[in-house]
Amino acid sequence: MAITSDIKLDKVDVTYVTYSEKTPEIQSQSSRAALVPRGLLDDEQPDAESRPLPPGPDDFPEGGTRGWLVAAGTAGIMFCTLGYANSFGVFQAYYIQNQLKDHTPDDVSWIGSLQVFLVFAVGVLGGPVFDRYGPWVIRPAAVLYFVSVMLTASCKSYWQFMLVQGVLSGMSNSLLMFPSMAATPQYFFKKRGAAMGMAIAGSSLGAIVFPIVLSQLLEKIGFEWAVRTCGFIMIPILAFSAIVIKARLPPRQSNFFVMTAFRNPRYVTLIGAVFCQFLGMFTGLFFLPTYGIFRGMDASQAFYLVAIINAASLPGRIIPGILGDKFGSINSLVGAGLTTSIIILCWPTTFTSAGIYAFSVFFGFTSGAIISAGSVVFTHCAPNPREIGTWMGQGIAVASIAILIGPPINGALLSRFHGFDELSLFSGVMCLMGTVLALIAKVYTKEGILGKV
Repeated sequence: MAITSDIKLDKVDVTYVTYSEKTPEIQSQSSRAALVPRGLLDDEQPDAESRPLPPGPDDFPEGGTRGWLVAAGTAGIMFCTLGYANSFGVFQAYYIQNQLKDHTPDDVSWIGSLQVFLVFAVGVLGGPVFDRYGPWVIRPAAVLYFVSVMLTASCKSYWQFMLVQGVLSGMSNSLLMFPSMAATPQYFFKKRGAAMGMAIAGSSLGAIVFPIVLSQLLEKIGFEWAVRTCGFIMIPILAFSAIVIKARLPPRQSNFFVMTAFRNPRYVTLIGAVFCQFLGMFTGLFFLPTYGIFRGMDASQAFYLVAIINAASLPGRIIPGILGDKFGSINSLVGAGLTTSIIILCWPTTFTSAGIYAFSVFFGFTSGAIISAGSVVFTHCAPNPREIGTWMGQGIAVASIAILIGPPINGALLSRFHGFDELSLFSGVMCLMGTVLALIAKVYTKEGILGKV
């Protein structure tokens, strides 16, 4: 162990001191805690061999059979969780015409916004739970989530939908989604954007399948069995995911929150960027079927708009992830936010069915890129790969407040003005503001605002 006296007092962090038989002068201090602040002692400092180093890019396996199986398992969970939640536009339009026809659009939108908010907000627990205990949490959460889907089929009143589809489904959804999302980055560094894009693309596939299933079955066999059919589809997929998702790194015993993360200006600015973009982009997912009916489409056609949006978001979540590995995940978020804001601002100019279908395709592609890039940018802020789940979970949890308040705000605008112009203007400007904040976040990187980051 090297003993030095030129300790820098302004560099304070924590390391483990390794004791040796050849250093009795250090052994005589064994009564002191083994965990000491490096930089505060004026007479000792561990050498390079005894100092734990953070894992670098070369420490990641970059996939392999196990890594890609974990990514596939994450895609399966995303299919069943966020894919199903992103189908709420179908439920929104159906409830307004059936079970909840006595309620306003903003009342109904609270069910879906609460569900999606809890999906992301409870991630502040789901990510750290995975960091601490590994993937075991996925199995009981899968059972609870399946139960919530089955109970939704039996709901009749507003408060029942709010409790079951909003609260129970949202919370169990999150405890499935975030542990799986925290597992995938442990296997990838250089290919992390592509792997996460593939995993998150499962939600797009689910949001294609479930709206089609619902639109076909709601009128044929009724609401109860249409929703139960969705639950039965989830069973084998959730079982596969629960088996293949494994942690690569050992459990990390620490607090559920890394409060020092909020001292990182890049991290905080990115939270603001994702918040604003979420505030704008979820409008289309919730209200496009209602807009289709507003423009004269029949209900079955309008329900398919959700499937079209999510079909387009499938490549929108994969391609920007691959490009993000090459050009930078923040750059990917900037491009996604800018194009989405332009498309949303053009929304009220679509009058025909063909125009609405075209809008759905473009909006689906660009908004899907926001979901993909918005998750990856937080993983690159974490200084330690073992804290990826916590940094990502708490970052998205704060940003998800936008999902809770955004759709009801837009529902209130729709009820107040009886049109979509004000709704489009508000959502487009919010996405544009998020784009500006993402650019500002680049200032806090070593690559700078023009760099590939």
